[in-house]
Amino acid sequence: MNINTKILHDYPVIDPVTGSSSIPKYQTSTFHQKNVFTHTGFSYTRFGNPTVEAAEKCIASLENAQFSLAFSSGMAAINAVLFLLSKGDHLVLGKNIYGGTFQSIHLFLARFGIDCTFVDETDIDSWQKAIKKETKMFYIETPSNPLLTITDIKKVTELANEYQILTVADNTFMTPISQHPLDLGVDIVIHSATKFINGHSDVVAGLVATNNEELYQQLKEHQKALGGILGPEDAWLLLLGVKTLGLRMEKSVRNASELANFLVNHPKVTNVYYPGLEQHAGHSIHQKQCEDCGAILSFEVDSVKQIETLFTHCRVPIVAVSLGGVESILSYPWAMSHASMPEKDRLAMGVTETLVRLSCGIEDVEDLIADLDDALNAM
Repeated sequence: MNINTKILHDYPVIDPVTGSSSIPKYQTSTFHQKNVFTHTGFSYTRFGNPTVEAAEKCIASLENAQFSLAFSSGMAAINAVLFLLSKGDHLVLGKNIYGGTFQSIHLFLARFGIDCTFVDETDIDSWQKAIKKETKMFYIETPSNPLLTITDIKKVTELANEYQILTVADNTFMTPISQHPLDLGVDIVIHSATKFINGHSDVVAGLVATNNEELYQQLKEHQKALGGILGPEDAWLLLLGVKTLGLRMEKSVRNASELANFLVNHPKVTNVYYPGLEQHAGHSIHQKQCEDCGAILSFEVDSVKQIETLFTHCRVPIVAVSLGGVESILSYPWAMSHASMPEKDRLAMGVTETLVRLSCGIEDVEDLIADLDDALNAM
């Protein structure tokens, strides 16, 4: 079954009781038990809910996974996975990491006695050199946020397998439409479903998928014990939004490609980061492991004053935290997604005061180009 058919048919999409073409919102905290000594099916929504279960089966289908879990946010999903580590364990991850992940590592893992090493994610030798006897997990985010650096997933997972290290990949930017980390050897894949999977900027959600039953059982315990569960309302909205994922991504990716080519030739733009550009350092690796180049790009201008002018004059994209909506979203990583990182760490990973991230929506690309052109020329 191909991906666009899977999106519509390969998980619970019809209510088995009424035949409704939309899974109902089972907006309940608890479930009546006919036999108090034998609980069958559902008992309490923190442990499981039919609407949430449908969302979980959806991401399992799209990621070619046997097991999946839904969480109240992308960060709840990330933390549930990171908490697989124990005191004395060692984590290796790319230095170009999402600000929320960076914050969680420094707020919690360090306090819990878990050692972390940040490496150049583009260099397989740096992953090799970082390995210690205590290394238990490799954490991959490719393309990275917000500089779109590329990690060779297959090489990292092959290295991890050699040393019996668990591999985790954040697949939020590419979605299951374009990149399949589990098929490339990753053990656990994570999504902020707030982004492209839902696609309408009206849900906060996280998803995890794996083919390892033991890991699934551990993560299920984390889901219940940590309490970061997805609510039925958000699960229902996610199930509505995901139905158009394929069509939305097709248009958004096409827009991103055209915008990247426009920006790379604009005299007011100093750098463009987009894996679809041949000059992008990770272009060839990305082409090998993905089916397209994604819907997100970043670019730089000369000064903070120009940044202020750009954001003041842009009219079509909304200016906001987050990404992956049907509307284009212009973001300022320095003060938004990576604001929780110390300044020296932001600068070390290349997140400067003159960097802009653009999540491309499904508008007419001519309008997006004209709007950005006007804003850039006003600088």
